Amino acid sequence: MTAILILFLLMGWSFSLQSTLSSSEIEIIAHYKEKTGNRIFASEDVEIRYKNITLFADKVELDIETKDVWAEGNVVLHLPREVVSVESIRFNLNSTEGRFENVHGMIQPSIRYEADAMERKSDNLYTVEKAQITSCSQPVPRWNFSCSKANFKKDDYIEMWNTLVKVKKIPVFYFPYFRYPFDKDKATGFLMPGFGFSGTKGFYYSQSFYWNIRRNMDATFTLDYYASRGLGGGLEYRYIFREGLGGNIKLYSFWFKNDPESADPEVANPANAYIIRLQHNQPLPFDFKLVADVDYQSSFDFLREFDNNFKRAVVSNRRSQVYLSRSWSYFNLSVRASRTETYYSQTDRTLIMNNLPEIHFSSSLIKLFSPLYFSFSSSFKRWERGYQSEFEKDKQTHSQSFSLSPTLTFPFKSIPWLSVTSAFSANLSYYFQTFLPGTNSIVDEPVMSKYFTGKFELVGPVFSKIFFDEDNNPKLKHIIEPTFSYKYDSPVVDSEQIVTTRFFYRNHYFLYGLNNRFLVKQNKMPREILTLGINQTFYLEPDQSPLQYFEFEGEIPEFSDINASLRFYPTSHHSLDFSASFNPFLKNFSRLRLGLSLGSPNDRLFLKVNWYKSINPYKGNALPSRHQINFYWGFKIPSISLEALAEADFNIVQKELLYSAASLIYNYQCINLRADVRIFFFREQPEFQFRFSFEFGNIGKTTDFFGGIGF
Repeated sequence: MTAILILFLLMGWSFSLQSTLSSSEIEIIAHYKEKTGNRIFASEDVEIRYKNITLFADKVELDIETKDVWAEGNVVLHLPREVVSVESIRFNLNSTEGRFENVHGMIQPSIRYEADAMERKSDNLYTVEKAQITSCSQPVPRWNFSCSKANFKKDDYIEMWNTLVKVKKIPVFYFPYFRYPFDKDKATGFLMPGFGFSGTKGFYYSQSFYWNIRRNMDATFTLDYYASRGLGGGLEYRYIFREGLGGNIKLYSFWFKNDPESADPEVANPANAYIIRLQHNQPLPFDFKLVADVDYQSSFDFLREFDNNFKRAVVSNRRSQVYLSRSWSYFNLSVRASRTETYYSQTDRTLIMNNLPEIHFSSSLIKLFSPLYFSFSSSFKRWERGYQSEFEKDKQTHSQSFSLSPTLTFPFKSIPWLSVTSAFSANLSYYFQTFLPGTNSIVDEPVMSKYFTGKFELVGPVFSKIFFDEDNNPKLKHIIEPTFSYKYDSPVVDSEQIVTTRFFYRNHYFLYGLNNRFLVKQNKMPREILTLGINQTFYLEPDQSPLQYFEFEGEIPEFSDINASLRFYPTSHHSLDFSASFNPFLKNFSRLRLGLSLGSPNDRLFLKVNWYKSINPYKGNALPSRHQINFYWGFKIPSISLEALAEADFNIVQKELLYSAASLIYNYQCINLRADVRIFFFREQPEFQFRFSFEFGNIGKTTDFFGGIGF
């Protein structure tokens, strides 16, 4: 009987389905276990538990003193926020360091990897060999990285060598070295590149590096390569501090490629170009605010050839200004220094305007006694204006002046349906430079001009009517507002000597108009959905008015254009803006404009149309005629995660397409692919351009420094 009991106990040791042997904090569960000295051998459904580590395997060898483990066969290792499935493992339970063979693993929140081998050097640092890595959560990842070697730090980054990017199983890009961030927030590293082809610039490649300097500042470095044109480099630095201090700086430089085979080296090798764009806002002591704005490029031709923003490429401007302001109580002070250059490609001339400086000090209405209010405005201006050729010869128009205008205002609003405002101003201006009588020569002989202004404005009588629905709830309110105003500037002595930027004029006119406004009730508040307006100005002394510029066959019109406008905003995403100007003197339309918006780019379907037509009706006038239309539209197909955008600009006068573009975007969970096709007809040599960009997981794509709106 004793022998049978001993035999039964031995069989229980060897074949128990869940026998347990503990050493210190180690718990081992297995079908078979054997202890030899400090070593424990276990097999068949082995489970080891130690602190926050759990290991499963078919076969295990454990040193209970050193805590070294060797395991093989269906090995699964559970660590905090990490699961590893391997073929074999050598691992230390205390240091959590070891080497794994044929690894399949996952690191939270969503990094999955496969590798021939992995070495775990510490709690956070790993080295893998011949690995495939992805952050896609699908059973079959839409993209992954394959590499010969990688180091990754948990919750921080992966750095890879000889990296091949695959979409599904198709290789799309190769990187000798690549760094991928785990952090969902901003992380330092390379962005996904963009590449493409241009008919005039050749193969295109763009690569950006993002530097997360601090929580309140970052920078992006970009390198652009054009096979047929040259190399460009850019920097964008963004910063923000407390109390409104912040801004961004954009710098770009381009080095043109030399062409030794060209017979004309000046055309083949243009001067290298650079761009500086700066926006800065800064609060100063005593509640002053400083704003700096710079948009400067060394070459207008470079911007016209390289800028992919159509609206920016066809308007050649350089501007820079520094603006200082302060407001307190009833008063406002501003100081501005600025320079603006506008290049006209038709005449190959650059117009320059400098304000050095321009100072304004004014007040809002200050109540003296009912119903009398006092206000004033004053300014000091020092300016220069002229074409670049005139500046080079020191023959630009220039002047400096000081002006002061105190004003008394009598508002009358006691009647709800009528508003009347009368104002009287005295205008004193001291000009430091004047025209020499009978010439265009500017001399340092000052002159004081004095004149007064009277203005009378009337709004009303205002008529309104409320329309109700079937339940007697207010549905629509219609308001009719007639407007009338009269302004008189007294004559100015020696006005022909006053130096101005264009020409001197004085106002003596009647302005009359009619406005219709329609309001609906929305969220218990009135919202204006439709506005109709029409107005015209009649000048009593047209030869001294702004219309003197529009003289036609010796006659100056007395009536301005009849201006009409319609604004319809039924919803926040749908709108219609239309305006027209009719010239009664020549009996034709001088200007037509239409803006239509159906939806927004965030909707499944949207369309935006901008149509503009202007006609120069006066002979000998430098104003050009324009007739142009722009379309911008797009749609989304959520079922296949596809988005399409398109844009076109058409010159109706010359019957030619200026610019067209189309874009396809595939954006689904962890993958974003974008393909753009653009055609720039307005350039001296029309350019066809194709570009492709992509982003995966936490890595954004390289942005185009010259990118257009929506593209």
